[in-house]
Amino acid sequence: MAQFSQLTQSIFWMLGAMISFTLMAVSGRELFSSLDTFEIMLYRSLVGILLVLAFGKYFKTLHQIRVENLSLHFIRNISHFGGQNFWFYAIALIPFSQLFAFEFSTPLFIVFLAPIFLGELLTKEKLIAAAIGFLGIMFVARPDLNTISWALIAAFLLPVCFAATAIATKLLTRKFSLTCILFWLVIMQTAFSLICAGYDFDIRIPTQTDLPFLLVVSVTGLTAHLCMTKAFSLAPVSVVMPIDFVRLPLISMVGYLFYNEVLTWYIILGSALVFVGNYINIKAEERAQINERVSRS
Repeated sequence: MAQFSQLTQSIFWMLGAMISFTLMAVSGRELFSSLDTFEIMLYRSLVGILLVLAFGKYFKTLHQIRVENLSLHFIRNISHFGGQNFWFYAIALIPFSQLFAFEFSTPLFIVFLAPIFLGELLTKEKLIAAAIGFLGIMFVARPDLNTISWALIAAFLLPVCFAATAIATKLLTRKFSLTCILFWLVIMQTAFSLICAGYDFDIRIPTQTDLPFLLVVSVTGLTAHLCMTKAFSLAPVSVVMPIDFVRLPLISMVGYLFYNEVLTWYIILGSALVFVGNYINIKAEERAQINERVSRS
């Protein structure tokens, strides 16, 4: 029962990440007219440093911050930095549902990378789930290869970065605490953002109107990573990540209600296929856990 309990907990943590990412998407779009992506990342990371230190002091976990294996922290954080900047750039220029659909190809990379780097099994059920999920993504995104834009290029590149981030995060959770992982996340990304935003010596200051959205981006950026890191520590990454597909119908509804984005039958059908893929993947993991318990008993 303990294994099932961990899987259930990881699902709830991923739902927290889903809500965080949705709020961050709305706030990121609102900020794009005032700040570029590097500036958004800079201010978000600065607030993140304060939050991580405050949480660490409150929960008495600051002593868990260790100066070890910084190369893996660097790989994780530079991958996330690239993916997040692609994400903030594309979120302002293409529909929510289309961007999130591209982002949700991340588990497809993870399904094939996890056996190589994490030793997780690549089963027939996971391949079927990935194929169904990919079909659903294509229904929602429907990329037009005749009108490629920089925003679409960014949308195609971000899942590669996020897949590398997820693999590195899973490796880090085997040795380091959540506080340690988040600390190096905000420290390194502050440095990356400062270099990229300040190379021309022109970093814009947020206006009073920007501050609420910037606060939401900063807080949800941290809570999203907290939820995802906790979920990765409780279940295999190739199972945890597809749960995030729930964001697709949610963000599609947000775009429809608040940004006049069209909610077509392609989005509805694609979202249904994504749910089916998730269900197959989760049930396959549950069966694997049952078989493992039986074999041990």
